[in-house]
Amino acid sequence: MRRDIQKWWSPRLNKEMEIVAYGTYGFALLMFPTAAADYLEYERFYLIDAIKPYIDAGKCKVYSINSINSESWLNSRKKPKDKAIRHQQYNGYICEEVVPFIFNDCGGRVPIITTGASLGAFHAVNTVLRRPDLFEGFIGMSGTYDLKMYAGKYYDENCYFNSPVDYMPNLYDEHWLNLLRAKKHLHFVSGQGNYEAPKCSIEMGNILSSKGIPNEVDLWGYDMPHDWPTWRKMLPHYLQSRF
Repeated sequence: MRRDIQKWWSPRLNKEMEIVAYGTYGFALLMFPTAAADYLEYERFYLIDAIKPYIDAGKCKVYSINSINSESWLNSRKKPKDKAIRHQQYNGYICEEVVPFIFNDCGGRVPIITTGASLGAFHAVNTVLRRPDLFEGFIGMSGTYDLKMYAGKYYDENCYFNSPVDYMPNLYDEHWLNLLRAKKHLHFVSGQGNYEAPKCSIEMGNILSSKGIPNEVDLWGYDMPHDWPTWRKMLPHYLQSRF
C-alpha cells in the first residue's frame, strides 16, 4: 500500500500542514481527525489497517489531514470570536488547498467522500453540506452537529454558517438543495453505547429529509460505545456495503 506524506505552508492558516495519502486508485476518502488530533491519528489507532483491504483493492484512496481544533473550539484560552474565525480559515484550507491537492494527486477531478469520528464527523458533515459542489458525500461516525455545543454562549455569523442544525433548516436556495438532493452517500452512523449521542444523528437526518435530501441514519447497538473499536467496525462496513 502506497503511503505518502506531504506538507506545505498554508497561506490560509499561516502554518505548515501535513497530509498523508494511502493507496493509488479509487474515489478519494478524506478523513478528519477526532478532537485535537493530527493527520496520523487514524493510522495510530489502526483504522487505516481496518480499511486496508479496500485501499489495496483500489476502491478508495485515503487522505488524512491535520485538525486545528486545538486552535479553535477546543482552545479555552482563545476568545470565542477568534475561535470562529480560525474555523472559517480551516474551511478555506480544506476547499482551496486540500481539494486541489487531492485532484492533482489523482490526476484529475475525482469524487471525494469525507469521513471522521466524533468531532471529525462534525467537520466531515459540515464540509459537504457547505460545499456540495466539491464533495460527493460523507460518512459521519458518532458525530454531533450543533456548533453551540462547542461555542457555548457565543454566537455570530461564522458560528451560524458552521452549525448544520442551524443553517440547514433555513436553506431554501434550490441550486444548492438540488446539489445535495443528487447525493447518494450522506450517511450518519452512531452507536448507542457509552458516550454516544445517537439523537444528534437522528436530528440531522430529519432535517435533511425535510428538505428532500436523501440520507441514511444508521444506529448501531448499545454495545457500541464512543471509542475506536466501534469506528474500526463502522468504516470498513460502510466501504464494503455502500460503495
